[in-house]
Amino acid sequence: MEMKAYQFPHLERMIGKSKFLFIWIMISSCLWTANAQNKQAETNLVWNSQSEDAAGSMPCGGGDIGLNVWVEKGELLFYISRSGTFDENNTLLKLGRVRLKLSPNPFEAGSTFKQELVLKEGYVKVTGTKAGLQTEVKVWVDVFKPIIHLELKSNQKTFAEAGFESWRNEDRLTKGKENNQNSYKWAPKGEVKTFKDSIAFKNNGLLFFHQNKDFSVFDVTVKQQGMDSVKDKLFNPLKHLVFGGSMQGEGLVPSGTYTGSYSGIPFKGWKLKNAKALNIINIAITLHTAKTPYINNWESELRKTAAIKNKQAFEATKNWWKSYWERSFIEMSSQQQPLVAQAGKNYQLFRYMLGCNAFGTYPTKFNGGLFTYDPGLVDSTLKYTPDFRNWGGGTHTAQNQRLVYWPMLKTGDVEMMKPQFDFYTNLLRNAELRTELYWGHKGASFTEQLENFGLPNPAEYGWKRPAGYDKGMEYNAWLEYEWDTVLEFCMMMLETESYTGKDVKPYLPFIESCLNFFDAHYSYLAKQRGSKALDGNGHLVLYPGSAAETYKMSYNATSTIAALKTVLGRLLELKGLSEGQRETWSAMLKRIPPISFRAFEGHPTIAPAKVWERINNTESPQLYPVYPWGIYGVGKPGLDTAINTFKYDTDVLKFKSHVGWKQDNIFAARLGLVKEAAELTLLKLKDSGRRFPAFWGPGFDWVPDHNWGGSGMIGLQEMLLQDHEGKIFLFPAWPKEWDVHFKLHAPQRTTIEAVLENGKVELLKVIPESRRKDIVILVK
Repeated sequence: MEMKAYQFPHLERMIGKSKFLFIWIMISSCLWTANAQNKQAETNLVWNSQSEDAAGSMPCGGGDIGLNVWVEKGELLFYISRSGTFDENNTLLKLGRVRLKLSPNPFEAGSTFKQELVLKEGYVKVTGTKAGLQTEVKVWVDVFKPIIHLELKSNQKTFAEAGFESWRNEDRLTKGKENNQNSYKWAPKGEVKTFKDSIAFKNNGLLFFHQNKDFSVFDVTVKQQGMDSVKDKLFNPLKHLVFGGSMQGEGLVPSGTYTGSYSGIPFKGWKLKNAKALNIINIAITLHTAKTPYINNWESELRKTAAIKNKQAFEATKNWWKSYWERSFIEMSSQQQPLVAQAGKNYQLFRYMLGCNAFGTYPTKFNGGLFTYDPGLVDSTLKYTPDFRNWGGGTHTAQNQRLVYWPMLKTGDVEMMKPQFDFYTNLLRNAELRTELYWGHKGASFTEQLENFGLPNPAEYGWKRPAGYDKGMEYNAWLEYEWDTVLEFCMMMLETESYTGKDVKPYLPFIESCLNFFDAHYSYLAKQRGSKALDGNGHLVLYPGSAAETYKMSYNATSTIAALKTVLGRLLELKGLSEGQRETWSAMLKRIPPISFRAFEGHPTIAPAKVWERINNTESPQLYPVYPWGIYGVGKPGLDTAINTFKYDTDVLKFKSHVGWKQDNIFAARLGLVKEAAELTLLKLKDSGRRFPAFWGPGFDWVPDHNWGGSGMIGLQEMLLQDHEGKIFLFPAWPKEWDVHFKLHAPQRTTIEAVLENGKVELLKVIPESRRKDIVILVK
């Protein structure tokens, strides 16, 4: 939108020049904001042809429910996923697949077809027209109640057949690589079985649920890891878990069952059908999850939810999505580079996917979130059910999960970070019990590959362990001694205070326990080796350690040092600390050793550790002091050394990539390297190659790869906005030939909206206005 110098001489005479200028700026700002909303509406994704299979599905969701929606051979289908639906083996089960057939069929061959993701309002609309028949089906999820809606309107009376399809209509043995979907992975103990669901017609509708049996992978893991003596004290999220729902529709009645096969997997279907043709047909699928040993209790609560009638539910859901998009956005374009607009579009599409699990009982999984589909359509060798995802369902990998949640600070979506924070805080006691039992000291020990009950993944822990090997340790070349990833979530918790004013005091016991582990455990290890707990300079000896999964058996890993220094420093900035807290944390901070350095071709660089035994992966933890820890960066001391690390460290150069969880785009942005940040970000956020452009992957993980999308979001945000010591840097790594309109959040409860056009800042809104003085514009 072009800002023109319109003249209003009569208005100028009435109010004076200065006031007129102010009013005109305000009018211009409103026009820019309206334009941004229009552009968001234009980012609706429209398909004018049907999909070949589920790989061509479109995400839809809300609250904590995700659907993959597609139309295939004249039939509308969707998968149903929900946060927290873990079975006995810790597979994150889908609830089922729905198939809608219509007669007369507006989607049959020869019809005019349209499928649209209405991004601004959070729903999918499918329309079909043929020979005078006009039909629209709207698929949406209530953000505030776990109910999925199908709303059909047609200009001709229509019969609808809604089928609920399940591949869990009978028990299924999971063998070989299929166990990667659960917590047993490559090391199952005995026979592993996915147990069948209960599915039956009831009260003119359909009732379906999965009720976990008493014995689960939790029990296997506790015994394996020698924790039977404290088993009764451990949090067990799998015991008595029941999840499922009901499907019913106005005028629909049970119409029998059928069988079939989809993507090579047999299934059974249960049909509901209207007895007489109707112009309007509404179908509701209500979901419920609870921990109860009594299925009657679960069903009673389900019926209560299904009985709630709210004519304003769709308006409330639309308004939630409207406020979601108004809270933050990035719209970008370039006449020279068409991939710029594509990156901006995909940033928005991926943020939509994150918004579908705003209120989940569990965080959005890095390896597919709520939107996985048939694995054979990702890898033709994987003839498994739609429940499959690589790297497990109840297993959480911290290095990957963090990239999904860091971008939510700058988008202002702090409320959506709660499921990730709750995941850790719910496991605090389990992690502390591990430490007490194994080593007899205080502090919470959280491992990198973490089950949703707070213990290491049993396969990664290792079944074939040497006699006498430390029971608190994972016998694993990649994961041994990797404790520090929990500190990023500690930092996220602390940052919510600065970004939103959120009271973080409830999180302090968790953060303190995580820090205490490092202080106590490395003193403990040092005392096992000799008489002194600290080195000659009064510092902890962080050995054995791990710089990410890459530099193993390290001495004073840089990523760990940067994490401890930053979290402790941030803690000490909090107001209202007791003298005891301040003294304890200040003393601990003094015990953290300094970061080490090395040189390449005479250029000083940050070292990944003081020394290490081997390289095991392809991460670059020597740049973690740049991101996430922010010790080095634009406007900060030592920037040249950090840039040298990015440009000359031979490992960093060898590992550099845009794929999956790689964060080189973020490093480049944080270092103010415009060209490198731009190139890597465009690669990171380009179309996925799948029909839905933000279904990236598999990368190193699965499809859709959410840590791929999250790292792309972070890099783009850091190109636009960074902060240091109260200053806000705008466009620190932004190509001036890229036009952009963005709204992002910053510390001290600040919101920035800006427009850069033709290399000039055309609009700058700062809330609160008092922070305008802290803005530093760095258009290069």
